[in-house]
Amino acid sequence: MTFPEQSNTYSLGELTVNRLGYGAMQLAGPGVFGPPKDHQAAIAVLQHAVASGVNHIDTSDFYGPHITNQLIREALSPYHDDLVIVTKIGAVRGNDASWNPAISREALTQAVHDNLRNLGLDVLDVVNFRCMVSPHGPAEGSIEAPLTVLAELQQQGLVSHIGLSNVTPAQIAEGRRICDIVCVQNHYNLAHREDDTLIDDLARANIAYVPFFPLGGFTPLQSATLSEVAARLNATPMQVALAWLLQRSPNILLIPGTSSIAHLQENLAADQLVLSEEAIRELDRMADGR
Repeated sequence: MTFPEQSNTYSLGELTVNRLGYGAMQLAGPGVFGPPKDHQAAIAVLQHAVASGVNHIDTSDFYGPHITNQLIREALSPYHDDLVIVTKIGAVRGNDASWNPAISREALTQAVHDNLRNLGLDVLDVVNFRCMVSPHGPAEGSIEAPLTVLAELQQQGLVSHIGLSNVTPAQIAEGRRICDIVCVQNHYNLAHREDDTLIDDLARANIAYVPFFPLGGFTPLQSATLSEVAARLNATPMQVALAWLLQRSPNILLIPGTSSIAHLQENLAADQLVLSEEAIRELDRMADGR
């Protein structure tokens, strides 16, 4: 594996973002449902992120639902000109906090308008269609019908750019026949490497890859190797995991989430780490369970 010279920015269409961004999912309550325990702390994290140079925020109106978008609007509106807010549609939350597909024309249209209203925007910068063929990971199945609806909403001027989430290479190819795709958001991290080939293919096509659960998600990454490399660099294991992703490919954009300013600062410091080829070889063994 080769690690090209790093750039601190990447493009989503004509939008340029810093590669280390922020994911707002954890600002909602437990299970990404309901309000945060500390409303003002959530506002403070968002404001600190932008003040620290973050200009790429990932969110969705089904976080909460509605909660994270409303927090973003309260904390950051009126928005800086260079701030890019990326949202997702394709699911709704049940009263029991379940995640349910919502891909009819009416549901997708409503989702775009809900995001616009709760974020306080006239146009959404980027909307990812979240494929829900399987809630447990990418699974084959046509996305033509829902993506065509999203493309029509783009043509109406409600959406600037379109991305895909939780998708297979075949679905990405199908999507690119319908509209321009600026990013793909799938599960990927040091230990979960199924998209290795896909990342390289997307890089050649100048399409951003945005790994969700970059630090392991609800089960944080744990490895003796990761801890050893971090100790040598006087860094935390999570900083090393983020730095590895930044060096993995220039088209990778990171959106680690947190509800803590201290953890936010820790995450943002990861872009100062440079991993040696030896450290990278050690970390690569994590994908083999070694």
